[in-house]
Amino acid sequence: MPNIDHYTYRVSWSEEDGEFVGTCIEFPSLSWLNKSQEGALKGIRKLVADCIKDMKRASDAIPEPLSTKKFTGELRVRLPPELHRSLALKAAENQTSLNKVIIEKLRAG
Repeated sequence: MPNIDHYTYRVSWSEEDGEFVGTCIEFPSLSWLNKSQEGALKGIRKLVADCIKDMKRASDAIPEPLSTKKFTGELRVRLPPELHRSLALKAAENQTSLNKVIIEKLRAG
């Protein structure tokens, strides 16, 4: 069973609810509201632990924590042909690889 400490938690203010909301990226359907940030974090952590126990009993697949997931560094992306051409031209003009152009664009946001 995964360690609940390895999951990715966030606590943010919900103007709509007038409380803090705790969420877990690996369990997007779960959230926990509380008047305090600490309570929202404690609540979502307990909810994730309970959910994992239920999933284990039901023999459901339990999400892997993003913090322990291994990434290859490779990503296949489909893009419109016009954009592909534009990026390839930029790479050729700069005498660099298409991969480097795309990485620069991603880093720049």
